[in-house]
Amino acid sequence: MLGFIWRQLRGRAGRSVALLVGALVATTGFIVLTGTTTASRLQVIGAVERNSAAAYDILVRPKGSRTAQEAARGLVQPNYLSGLFGGITMSQYRQVAAIDGVRVAAPIAMLGYSTRGVPVKMDLTAAVDRNAERQVIRIDPTFSAERGLSHASAHPHYAYVTRNEVVYPDFGGEDGSGPVRYSNGKTYRVGVCEGGHGVPLEVLPDGRAEPICGPPEVGGEAGTTRSDLEESSFLAFRLLPDGRFEDMEVVRGERRVRVVNRLVVSIGWYVPFLIAAVDPPAEERLVGLNAAVAEGRTLRTDDLPVDLPGTQNTQFPVLVTSRPYVDGTVSVSYSRLRPERVAGLSAAAVARALATADRTPAGSARLDVETAHSAQMTAEVQGGGDCCYAALWPLVQAGQTGYDELPDGVLRARTVDPDPGAYALPNEPTAVPWLSADVSFRPLRQLEIRETPVTRYPGWRPVGVFDPERLARFGDLSRVPLETYEPPTAEGADARSRAALGGQPLLPSGNPGGYLGTPPFLLTNLAALPKLLEEAAGPQRSAPISAIRVRVADVDGYSERSAERVRLVAEQIAAATGLDVDITLGSSPAPQTVELPAGSFGRPALRLAENWSALGVASVIVQAVDRKSVLLFLLVLVVCALFLGNAVAAAVRDRRSELALLSCLGWPARRITMLVLGEVATLGLAAGLLSLALATPVSAALGIDVGWRRAVLAVPVALLLALVAGLAPALRAGRAHPAAALRPPVAAARRAGRPRTVLRLAVTNLARTPGRSLLGAGALAIGVAALTLVGAVSYAFRGAVVGSLLGDAISLSVRGPDVVAAAATVLLGTAAVADVLYLGIRDRAAELATLRAIGWTDAALGRLIGYEGLALGGLGAVTGALLGLLGAVGLIGSLPGSLLLVAVVTAVAGLVVSCLAALLPAALLRRLPTARLLAEE
Repeated sequence: MLGFIWRQLRGRAGRSVALLVGALVATTGFIVLTGTTTASRLQVIGAVERNSAAAYDILVRPKGSRTAQEAARGLVQPNYLSGLFGGITMSQYRQVAAIDGVRVAAPIAMLGYSTRGVPVKMDLTAAVDRNAERQVIRIDPTFSAERGLSHASAHPHYAYVTRNEVVYPDFGGEDGSGPVRYSNGKTYRVGVCEGGHGVPLEVLPDGRAEPICGPPEVGGEAGTTRSDLEESSFLAFRLLPDGRFEDMEVVRGERRVRVVNRLVVSIGWYVPFLIAAVDPPAEERLVGLNAAVAEGRTLRTDDLPVDLPGTQNTQFPVLVTSRPYVDGTVSVSYSRLRPERVAGLSAAAVARALATADRTPAGSARLDVETAHSAQMTAEVQGGGDCCYAALWPLVQAGQTGYDELPDGVLRARTVDPDPGAYALPNEPTAVPWLSADVSFRPLRQLEIRETPVTRYPGWRPVGVFDPERLARFGDLSRVPLETYEPPTAEGADARSRAALGGQPLLPSGNPGGYLGTPPFLLTNLAALPKLLEEAAGPQRSAPISAIRVRVADVDGYSERSAERVRLVAEQIAAATGLDVDITLGSSPAPQTVELPAGSFGRPALRLAENWSALGVASVIVQAVDRKSVLLFLLVLVVCALFLGNAVAAAVRDRRSELALLSCLGWPARRITMLVLGEVATLGLAAGLLSLALATPVSAALGIDVGWRRAVLAVPVALLLALVAGLAPALRAGRAHPAAALRPPVAAARRAGRPRTVLRLAVTNLARTPGRSLLGAGALAIGVAALTLVGAVSYAFRGAVVGSLLGDAISLSVRGPDVVAAAATVLLGTAAVADVLYLGIRDRAAELATLRAIGWTDAALGRLIGYEGLALGGLGAVTGALLGLLGAVGLIGSLPGSLLLVAVVTAVAGLVVSCLAALLPAALLRRLPTARLLAEE
């Protein structure tokens, strides 16, 4: 049998090669093109309420920024931005903003924590004994945070109150010698204490002026850090006869004496302010930033850093939050001391005198750090106070918290060694928050700055104060976890933890290395980034943006249609930038239990319930097969199968005499069927093996990744394609009666009549083999329909369209391989039309010879074949264009003019290529052996 099959194929080499090439092209194209079908697909995995509108629909982050919990559980920790510093370039941001469908692209560049002292003011007026000639008010502060669970005692502060005149030098007395003019207009020898010059003088009744020295302060060395617990002060006040107080204030670097009604002393609490750069217009469109400004003005894009003359400082414009979201309080107790003497004593003697003096309790107070910060910012914005030199140096950056999963599914936060040294500067002592020495959960690093002789140290000045509570509100389901400016909170997850927290949620402590990160406190603009990072030594200089929050056009809340629109934009962003892209539309809080180890300042171990973000409670992007593309690629195989089926059927008809003879010789129908299938299967197997050899080099040349597993599929695909195409003709060959050999190859016209035109004759000829004609027209129609749909999406909808089909939201986006597949389908359909015309010439060769004998010229016969091609192309092209048009209209629900134009163009294109396909069969007319054919008749 095998030898017989080989001889049959070799004997009809032309037809065999044509079948082999068709199967080879279709199989190789299918295998290679399907290598591009891995795409992003939206998978709905949960129910979403109507109040799920989010601040943004898509989150774009640097490549590889997803945490282990996010990768394993799809969960994002609250205030994820607090540990994300840079990674996206300005060029990538512009790519995202330029993608069609992006309504708002709001970048945010997290820069780090800038530590600044917040003056917590306390009123000592009631603690003053107005009958005493002189007294010292001792202030003993206790700092507490985390609902009072973490607390520590700070060094005492002192206020010296005397009825004698207190005077201050006009300058600091840098040289420490010679007479100096003081605030009362007189000159005195400058007051000197250990560690300082130009201290205030107390003018005694006898006219002597004695320096007022406080207890010795421990000065920090360069490269060391000092917390607010270690700060101390000794301030001098004069109690005037009318009960008011006189002290000294500094305004824009100048000292001046003032008279006040209340005796107010400040204690500094060092608060780390997380600074971020944003695009003000984008932030306004995203969250309504302008409406949230409570004091001053909003941040503008043209607010630029200013180099302060005569200094090495550069001031950066910032918008400051009115709510630092720091759970911090200062509890103070006051006591009156009655030392025999203070003025004129050395610092060491003052310390001994204060230690041995009688103490009388004089009151207490509890002061809130957040209130103090709000008052400070309001005063600075309204009064333009002297502010913030070098406040942005150093910038401390905190990493992400790591977790260990316990057997019950609870996450235990990993601790890291506290690192106050991350704040240290090489040339001076640095202030650090007192909780920086607590158990830490985030690794700290300092934004490295290359120091040069002309290095300018950045500071900040507020242009306005914004209230995060005034920002636009969104759905309750998505408000907390992914909001940029919302403070993270954690409730007690068991009775013990709830009791320890007093039934209140745990808030950020103000420690960058602590567990709960804070939202951005300071906002500057993107225009400030080049100046701020010009001396940065790391990669953040070239890629400063930490995340891009994207809102998609025509999306308002969650729906399947909106979700598909968002998915489409997210897929385009990922393809264009290579960044990590997550859909946040429909995300919701996901309660997560976290175990927090005990702290170093008294906080016990806690079990907390946090609202993390579950990306995709509504939907997620998953890697899946692009079913639309696979459908297009399968159409290539379908049209090829139609082509092969038509060719095999023609071969069977051409061999009907031979097959009838085999039947007469005793071949059973099964064996004749197997003969035909064997020939077709041999061609399919050969095409598959050739395709296997060609798939890898072809895919490499096109830049498509086709693994060996996919390439091996070429063999079974080609074999199956050939068997499917040849099954029906083979079965007909096996069932054929020997008398069939006597029948004409084409059917006679059903009605007698004389076609009066060449076009009418062409249509009559096609109707004599209706199955073959419909097969050719159908193959072309499939290709034109696919091309119409692809063209509609590419031209009428600029490459992507979202719609609904049978009640389901779907989207179509056109890629290069889709266009190739549609074009290949049209070309194979055109080949099928050409094959139908060629077979028609073969079957009606005697009739065409007769027409030539009675006077028809080759040109007339060529017009006949051309009209046949025109009729076939018209039927296939118009049908295909209508099918593609109906599919597009069904998807979008309307018929725009551009869509109709695409359908007309593809129909005309199909008609043109079918006419071109008739040229080759028409050229074969000249080779017809007219004399021999007439003799045979």
